[in-house]
Amino acid sequence: MCGIAGALNLDWNYIPSLNRKLLVMNQLQSHRGPDGQGVWEHPSQHVGFGHRRLSIIDLTTGNQPMSDQGGNWITYNGEIYNYVELRQELGIDNFVTDSDTEVILYAYRKWGIDCVNHLRGMFAFAIWDESNQVLFCARDRFGIKPFYYTVVNRVLYFASEAKALLPFVKSIETDLEGFKDYLTFQFCLAGKTLFKGIHELLPGHILQVDNGVVDVKRYWEVYYNLDFDHTAKYFEEKIADILSESVNLHMRSDVPIGAYVSGGLDSSIIASLASQKSDDKFIGFTGKFSISEDYDESKYARDLAEWSGFELHELDITATDFIENIRKVIYHLDYPVAGPGSFPQYMVSQLASKYRKVVMGGQGADEIFGGYVRYLIAYFEQCIKGAIDGTMHSSNFIVTYESIIPNLTALRNYKPLLQEFWREGLFEDLDKRYFRLINRAPSLGDEINWEALDGYSPFETFQKIFLAENVGQESYFDSMTHFDFKTLLPALLQIEDRVSMAHGLESRVPFLDHPLVELAATIPANIKFKNGTMKQVLQNAIGSFLPATITNRKDKMGFPVPLIEWINGEASDFIHDTLSSQNAISRDLVNNKLVLKSLNQERKFGRKIWGFLCIELWQQEFFEGKYKYN
Repeated sequence: MCGIAGALNLDWNYIPSLNRKLLVMNQLQSHRGPDGQGVWEHPSQHVGFGHRRLSIIDLTTGNQPMSDQGGNWITYNGEIYNYVELRQELGIDNFVTDSDTEVILYAYRKWGIDCVNHLRGMFAFAIWDESNQVLFCARDRFGIKPFYYTVVNRVLYFASEAKALLPFVKSIETDLEGFKDYLTFQFCLAGKTLFKGIHELLPGHILQVDNGVVDVKRYWEVYYNLDFDHTAKYFEEKIADILSESVNLHMRSDVPIGAYVSGGLDSSIIASLASQKSDDKFIGFTGKFSISEDYDESKYARDLAEWSGFELHELDITATDFIENIRKVIYHLDYPVAGPGSFPQYMVSQLASKYRKVVMGGQGADEIFGGYVRYLIAYFEQCIKGAIDGTMHSSNFIVTYESIIPNLTALRNYKPLLQEFWREGLFEDLDKRYFRLINRAPSLGDEINWEALDGYSPFETFQKIFLAENVGQESYFDSMTHFDFKTLLPALLQIEDRVSMAHGLESRVPFLDHPLVELAATIPANIKFKNGTMKQVLQNAIGSFLPATITNRKDKMGFPVPLIEWINGEASDFIHDTLSSQNAISRDLVNNKLVLKSLNQERKFGRKIWGFLCIELWQQEFFEGKYKYN
């Protein structure tokens, strides 16, 4: 796991101070690679790569940037889990290192840009093809590893983190469309970031520069071609086989491995399987908030550790930790994204880094198997509509009103959301209803300068993803999970990457193995979401590896943060001081005076104050001139 960087003059001209620029990017990403750094510059000085290294595989000979001795160079971040098999296929006698980096170089020599379709893992890399004078860049299918780029004065700069590009943009400004996306979803769509001029290479895409032209295109897509010919038992057996194989591959490492353990189904599955396959002493890591039982799931993590026989390290996270570390979290995220879970993840990653360099987690299962309560909320409405219209038992509905009733207890803590969801638009088109369910903007008012954000509709971008051709429109469930898979999941993976790499820790996510994702996309929703039971097929497939206290849970919380208690308690002064500074009360897009007045109106588990606090901390960190390149 590493940090990559590079620059290419699109006119093939000399880049002034190329070496210094590469070193600047390396330094801003030094946390990603504490084990070493490297720089390569083309003799003509029109292209060069930087690299920071965290040594996981081939600890002695895997340094980068790396050459294939034929003129091609690579800077790469990630893990190719099938690199052993690819070495055999490509001819093991050709290799001079034991690294997966060299495997990518030789895969490119053999297959060209199609090499990405042979890679099983997480990756972001750039290859300079000397014979063809082409820059070839790629990002893994799901966006596990990051890749950002910008073009300034005909020079393309790229890096693992957006902050490494800030010294080269003409001015640091907020991208208004990205900002409106953030207000709506708490993440950006379509490759936008919150920094104007800095773009994210989307998951499953490649970027090529040939003859001075930057070309971005997709190389992988997930297709929801539903398989109605097989039974639930068949899919359960396939899931168990592929997931077991995926965990085996993800265990490949020259250093010991641990796991995040939240107490929920997904992380428990991964930790249980991995601990059984580990030859070394396996360790789990969990966090809790002792302020209240409402924020403490550590009991379930302990149940799993005892059941599976591995050591568990626990961290009690406090308001003091929040005050001392939230600025660091925003710095490492580059810009605000998703909910408060990034903070406890940051703290648990810090704990894990004291014992391990590699950890596994359960990220991705909610999006590919359907684990969010909002899917149940959305279907509850459709069941009511079907009962009224007399179509409840038609093929348009995968769950019936009768069958969903026993599972409605999962909505006990979501009554405020249901009230807001049904306040207007009841029974409208499915795309409008799901947009309303996930849209966070209605809770915002005069705190935002909406006039500055006119002219762009996040709903239109949402529609293009929700109604995409690769998803059959007969399944509401698939449309919802597909949107989250394409948008929310990369946002959560941004957190996963940043909070782990902030501490020089590699995070692996075995659920995001493309054979498993492609299989899941073919499973009919009436199997994945039977009777409104979230992740039913996954639970049936792997449940025997877990204690009953976890498989029978109906109250998974998803690492909630006691922000409302801290706002009204120990963190009150910190939050007030942050939002009331001279700069804070003079922002162009946010009226923090009104935000301060609404502090005591925040509801439990609300995200409104969290969003405003993150925006202000982000602006304080990145908009005050210290990233200017001289």
